[in-house]
Amino acid sequence: MKLLLISFLMLVLPSSKADTAIPAMHEFHLSKCLIEYNEAEQALQISMHLFVDDLEDALRLQGKDKLQIGTPKEDPKADEYVENYLADHFRLIVNGNEVKHNFLGKEPGEDPLSLWCYIEITGINKLGSLQIKNSLLIETFEDQKNLVSVIGPDKVKGYFILEKDKETSDILEFN
Repeated sequence: MKLLLISFLMLVLPSSKADTAIPAMHEFHLSKCLIEYNEAEQALQISMHLFVDDLEDALRLQGKDKLQIGTPKEDPKADEYVENYLADHFRLIVNGNEVKHNFLGKEPGEDPLSLWCYIEITGINKLGSLQIKNSLLIETFEDQKNLVSVIGPDKVKGYFILEKDKETSDILEFN
């Protein structure tokens, strides 16, 4: 068993001095977002799935270091930093007007590398149109892709891939 582990590590770890950097936790940069209109509650309910290390890298660029998000040693201001980051990089235009969202919280994902963030926009008695501005992590990773799924009134669906140079979606009409 030990020999098998050593063989595997030799295959995946860098072999030359030029490649001595620590290997990335993952080789792609992707976030997922679900926006769902809840007609009964007159609210847009949003859940976002991010990689913790990517989010920490983005926050580090803003001077917030050693946050240890999702661990017992998490910085006491981590929620505030995440909330502000989401407010700066995720915006919705509802019925032609930009709206503010409420940060509900975050929780670790199914694996220790991921995080779920939850936000909500209330007071939307009718959803006629929706446009998404999602620049999450784009300033940090050149190859960042943000997948957005929308479930609107009458279960009308829309899907977007937002990335560098295309951070804003087309307008979804629900009339």
